[in-house]
Amino acid sequence: MTIKTFSLGGELTINRLGFGAMRLAMGTFAGPARDPATGIAVLRRAVELGVNHIDTAGFYGRDAVWANDLIRTALTPYRDDLVIATKVGPLPGQNGVPSGQATADQLRGLVEADLRCLGLDRLDLVYLRVGGMTGPGDESIAERFAVLAELRREGLIRHLGVSNVDAAQLAEARAIAPVAAVQNRHTGDMGLLAECEEAGIAYVPYFPLGGGVGRGPLDAERLGKVAARLGATTEQVAIASLLVTSPTALAIPGTGSLEHLQENLAANDLSLSDEDLSDLRG
Repeated sequence: MTIKTFSLGGELTINRLGFGAMRLAMGTFAGPARDPATGIAVLRRAVELGVNHIDTAGFYGRDAVWANDLIRTALTPYRDDLVIATKVGPLPGQNGVPSGQATADQLRGLVEADLRCLGLDRLDLVYLRVGGMTGPGDESIAERFAVLAELRREGLIRHLGVSNVDAAQLAEARAIAPVAAVQNRHTGDMGLLAECEEAGIAYVPYFPLGGGVGRGPLDAERLGKVAARLGATTEQVAIASLLVTSPTALAIPGTGSLEHLQENLAANDLSLSDEDLSDLRG
């Protein structure tokens, strides 16, 4: 049986199937902006259906519609068990695509902006997101991560995470301060996933369903075969398969649609047999 919850940082119990806020404000970073009323409705319904882990970022937005503003409007006063994770590092270019990287000196301002927009005195989880949209690079993250570690000591951040990192960068961060979560694309690096599992670090793949920018982590034909057998959607099977990959893996599928939200969250009740998993893994 798949365990439904995870203890983030050893103290915050969250449901392993959460929600990613990127698509609330826009379909893609290039736009167009979405109707904010729909985003507010999606957020409120997500919490009603049991979501207590929302992943967001200050750069999730377009024009006058921004995910953090929608979260504050929809969900304040926040429930005591709601965990909001954000990430800092990427800087949007003129086209809205987060193509630049913040320097160490800019990180405090980005964290303080997230606090203001979300209406919080302390952020539950802040990731340092490094690199571009490609995989992890070999750059040092120590100087930037040390800034977030200082903000944690000051009480502005509860737990720290890293995003788009390799094993060496994770080790660099862990030598500075405890790391509660890693957010990389899918679960392609099984060695890094195993390290997270051993250390009790959450592994939170972004774009768990592909993100509309390429192939998802599973073969479409295999997904379709299992989905047809279970009477489920391929998206539901993909989410369920992620949750059985490791007890430390969390899923944060995002959507700007009420229909897709309910469909995604229904994956929490989908059970995959050994035959299903064998078919998915080929």
